[in-house]
Amino acid sequence: MDTIDTPDLQDDNIAATAKALAHPARMRILRLLARTPGCIGGDIVQVVGLAQSTVSEDLRILKAAGVIVGEIDPPCVRYSLAPQALAPLSALIATLQHTTSGDGCCLPVPDTEGF
Repeated sequence: MDTIDTPDLQDDNIAATAKALAHPARMRILRLLARTPGCIGGDIVQVVGLAQSTVSEDLRILKAAGVIVGEIDPPCVRYSLAPQALAPLSALIATLQHTTSGDGCCLPVPDTEGF
């Protein structure tokens, strides 16, 4: 049996991506960028309907996780999705969805009769 108790860089990356996605405002931003690639930051603020500072922070978090990219186009920044960043998370979700349930726990049940 493979061990899963050792740290894995890919697990860390998937967790960081999931954490970046874990906010409703960021979901709205991602849906907007899926519809309108190359969207300007100011337009995102208007469409999402949140304060400029809030949207800027959400964009920073998504960018740091590699989920989006920002291209400077003075005086603006154009944002678009980086879908390859979601591939590891997507693969994990697919694996979890297609896992069959087993007979129970993978570890032997301890003998508790002596208690």
